[in-house]
Amino acid sequence: MQKLLQGINIFLIGMMGSGKSTVGKVLAVRLGYRFFDTDILIERVTQQTINEIFVSEGEEKFRDIETQTLAEVASCTKSVIATGGGIVLLPKNWSYLHHGLIIWLDVPVELLIQRLAEDNTRPLLDQQDLSLKLQSLLEQRQELYAQADLRIMITENNTPDMIVDQIFAKIPEVVIPQLYSENNN
Repeated sequence: MQKLLQGINIFLIGMMGSGKSTVGKVLAVRLGYRFFDTDILIERVTQQTINEIFVSEGEEKFRDIETQTLAEVASCTKSVIATGGGIVLLPKNWSYLHHGLIIWLDVPVELLIQRLAEDNTRPLLDQQDLSLKLQSLLEQRQELYAQADLRIMITENNTPDMIVDQIFAKIPEVVIPQLYSENNN
């Protein structure tokens, strides 16, 4: 798989709670890649939690920091990068994402609700109506997520290893045709 990928980065996109960080770590180990989580990098650099940034600086400032962080990690190679759920909202971010293979971890809202019901660290979630908020965010972002190179459908029975197996099975479907078209131009 490493030879096929030729060191290109893998960007994991999807809703909060979709497992980007968990799957990303397993994927990085199996590929022999580094792992980055943009939210963790933001918290380290700013020395604030994502919630604190949203409260003190606002979402717009957070998105600026997120874009800057993405730009920095996108310049690396041989990396798996778990992104924040809203990273797809800014067109500028797509210019960075397109420097690698973009994989959408697509999780049904019902499963996201189960995963996030007790989570109070997500600034965009109103815990009183979690279902409505997640559905609204997904509707806002779904067309953007669909621009990914690969879509991995996740069910409640999928383990991180099973998800990585699915990713490995699908990578040749997008990488080999891409290499073929590049070599024939």
